Amino acid sequence: MLLPLASKDLVLTTSRLYIRAPQRSDYSDWAMGRRISRKHLETWEPQWPPDALSREDWSRRLKAWRAGWRNDRAYVFMIFNRETGALLGGASVTNIRRGPSQSGALGYWLLADATGQGVMAEAVDCVCWWAFQSLGLARLEAGTLPENTRSRRVLKRCGFEEEGIARDFLEINGQRRDHILYARLQRAEAQ
Repeated sequence: MLLPLASKDLVLTTSRLYIRAPQRSDYSDWAMGRRISRKHLETWEPQWPPDALSREDWSRRLKAWRAGWRNDRAYVFMIFNRETGALLGGASVTNIRRGPSQSGALGYWLLADATGQGVMAEAVDCVCWWAFQSLGLARLEAGTLPENTRSRRVLKRCGFEEEGIARDFLEINGQRRDHILYARLQRAEAQ
């Protein structure tokens, strides 16, 4: 297994994007982008805490994200436009299970004005490739709300296959919601 580079050094690139770990200096762009896109994001995410988007919230998140990298349990990324440097969204590989499982969960979010441009499929494909090659994972899982047709298209476009429905899988905007589960296998990469 190849070991991942330190979070502060790792930058993944595609033709249009660069993807890297969040930095303290990203706070303003993150908070402003999520504030502007709040209505769009709340439809698909767990309920936001009362202090969402505050500096304290950002500091807690950074601390948890950095611990995830150090402990090989979670890798959180920010997605940027390669040409302009604008923040577009985020992606993560979390709940990493080693041993016989060698698997993790893929998550992602996109600012409202970046939707419908193929950005997330490009980012997801890149992060998956990295997780298989650098982390040595054999399986990546993802779940999405049944009505989130864009997310379902991203997963299918990126080689994920539908595996079934998980009832009351996650809390989304204050309610337990069913999710359609998908998986992408590393062995499919080699074929």
